[in-house]
Amino acid sequence: MKPFIDLHVHSIVSGHAYSTIDENIKFAKSKNLKYLGMSEHGPSMPAAPHQYYFNNIACIPDEIDGVRIIKGVEANILDTEGNIDIDDDLGYYLNYYIASLHPPCIPYGSKEENTSAVINAMKHKKVKIIGHLDDSRYPVDYEKVVKVAKEEGVIFEINNSSLKPTTFREGAWENVGELLKYCEKYNVKVIFGSDAHICYDICNFSNCEEVVKKYNFNRDLIINYNEEEIIKFFDIK
Repeated sequence: MKPFIDLHVHSIVSGHAYSTIDENIKFAKSKNLKYLGMSEHGPSMPAAPHQYYFNNIACIPDEIDGVRIIKGVEANILDTEGNIDIDDDLGYYLNYYIASLHPPCIPYGSKEENTSAVINAMKHKKVKIIGHLDDSRYPVDYEKVVKVAKEEGVIFEINNSSLKPTTFREGAWENVGELLKYCEKYNVKVIFGSDAHICYDICNFSNCEEVVKKYNFNRDLIINYNEEEIIKFFDIK
């Protein structure tokens, strides 16, 4: 089964990645990927792009060399109120926000604090995806967040990089198992993301595939392989 999209990809714009946007697109084309998400880090991440980058993102064509470009951001959740570092004006030209917990931007909290931060972030109208909610340093109540995601129409990313042996995130395999259990229980969709920081990682979902196999997760809930759902979810014209 061939994936149509990788939505979580970084370029040198993010400050700690190693490929240009052009290199990312060329590699995505070589993998026969139809949709490529651009999701640079929000401005609160050290070395991330200035807000002007997101204000000017409309200058990037919607399609390059046969690859449809879906313009997004990996926004940083900043506090337990769910505030993020991309406001409505800044995100005017963006198709989607991934909202993530990152140590430089929000301190590790209690399960209750982290759960509140994620739930409140989901209520932002452009937050469509919660990124890599799989780190034991940020414990959450998975059942609570999945139930709210169901209400808000938000989905969860299964992050391939979190599941690598070299990951700095803690307990990812076990935490993803908990997340998948409740996503299946409440019929909430997930999306695989490479979280590529170099072009050669784009469309690498090997660990994602292993983890859904390990937990016998319902593949009908993975949207990467359903082009009709991708078009609807990202409101692609």
